[in-house]
Amino acid sequence: MTETKNNNGLKVIAGLLGVILLGTIIYTVSLYQDKKKTTQQLTQEKELVVEDLNSLKSEYDKAILESNATNEELVAARDNIAKYIDSVKNMKADIAALSRYRRQVSVLKAERERLLRQVDSLTQSNTLLAMERDSTYAELEKQTVFNDSLVVQNTQLADAVERGSALNLSSFKVDAVKERSSGKLVSTSRARATDKFKVCFTVADNVIAEAGDREFYIEVLDPQGNVLGESFTKSNEEGASITYSKATNFYYENNDLDVCDYINKPSGDFPKGNYMVNVYDDKLKLLGTSKFILK
Repeated sequence: MTETKNNNGLKVIAGLLGVILLGTIIYTVSLYQDKKKTTQQLTQEKELVVEDLNSLKSEYDKAILESNATNEELVAARDNIAKYIDSVKNMKADIAALSRYRRQVSVLKAERERLLRQVDSLTQSNTLLAMERDSTYAELEKQTVFNDSLVVQNTQLADAVERGSALNLSSFKVDAVKERSSGKLVSTSRARATDKFKVCFTVADNVIAEAGDREFYIEVLDPQGNVLGESFTKSNEEGASITYSKATNFYYENNDLDVCDYINKPSGDFPKGNYMVNVYDDKLKLLGTSKFILK
């Protein structure tokens, strides 16, 4: 009887222990599943934080790329976010750390908005400055074109004035003359009878020419093309030069002026043949040519 009671008591205790063990197993499994679920949620939260940080970094990368000049604040903010990304990836996920990083993401977003507004403002200012600069360049270009046009016009006007103020001959005549014992000069066409050449020309009136002393150059070429006389040489600023027989000087007062000068006979008689006489102004411009024959 006593043995039966003991067996029953042992069965009860065994049953209680089994219930307790089962409950412990169920509780342990439940705790494990909760922990696993919590770990998964924390991992997902961690990935979301990293995703937000990567998104912020991408926006900074784009802003830096679009900026005309390197913005040190943007670069520093982007580099700071890169450090946060590394920290979050390497950290052991827990609620406190993730909460701290979520708050930091909010702060970084606010900073991003401030910096991007600042960049937009600078970009607009730079755009305005660029427009003003382009406008200034355009005005300068227009002014340069206008000035160049004035220079061309002034040059053309100066050329026209120079051409208009140049002296010209209205008449030009050369005579071979013989000097009689009385001093009178008579024309001749015979070489042996010729004592000198009388070269006469009329300088035409010119109201815009400068009045004053002038010098023209007479060039006499004999039948062989040689220059008669002492054969002086004259050059101008352009490098042109002539060899002339005689320089004749006169004072010009803007009115018609008759000028005569003489080319004396060389040693011996003038040779027979064709002669040519040229008259040049002080800039070596050919003003007139006359030809004649001595028999």
